[in-house]
Amino acid sequence: MKFCPYAQRVHLVLDAKNIPYHVAYINLTEKPDWFEKVSALTKVPALEIPGHGENLIESLIIADYLDEKYHQNSLHSKDPLQKARDRILVERFESFISPFYRIIFQRNQGGAPGAITELTSALDLYEKELRERKTKFFGGSKPGMLDYMIWPWCERSDSLKFILGDKYELDKVRFSELIKWKEEMQKDKAVKENYISPEDHFKYASLRLAGTPDYDFLAVIPLKKSRLS
Repeated sequence: MKFCPYAQRVHLVLDAKNIPYHVAYINLTEKPDWFEKVSALTKVPALEIPGHGENLIESLIIADYLDEKYHQNSLHSKDPLQKARDRILVERFESFISPFYRIIFQRNQGGAPGAITELTSALDLYEKELRERKTKFFGGSKPGMLDYMIWPWCERSDSLKFILGDKYELDKVRFSELIKWKEEMQKDKAVKENYISPEDHFKYASLRLAGTPDYDFLAVIPLKKSRLS
């Protein structure tokens, strides 16, 4: 689904590793009958592997599979301990995701008290991590798995300005490294290929909140020829 951040994770990995693929977008309100054969839980993302009769679900599982199966441009650290540390940071990003969605989808029920503070506090850990690593990206000189796995919500965070105005703006001193990281991520090829503007993220979220989600108001990107094996 074009606006699903978990599906975007997989698109980022596929494009970062230059893996050809075919994409089928799913209307999650009216799911096609055949979708259950591809996704046992009937949710996205789901990866169908041609020639193997196998399907994978869950964004982190799919991302790991792709990185191990296709060795070009490895995204995980070769150091097992660092790889584990990065996965912990991916899991801990839920402390940002949860208040983010409360702001987005509870704004018509009196807002989300404390969510802005939770959101910004969650980012302190990632600012500290970048400062300690002294690298442009969490992955070093180029984006790695951690960068791509948290990016979808960082991209969507710019849409908060349409809800909160100037109440949500990253402090340029407190989050100096994260701000630079975000600017560098926006220059990345895979990120640019999957980028959706803050205006369109806000439009989709507003339609969903109103109970009338429109999955197709953006032009669908051309299908990419599949050569997976």
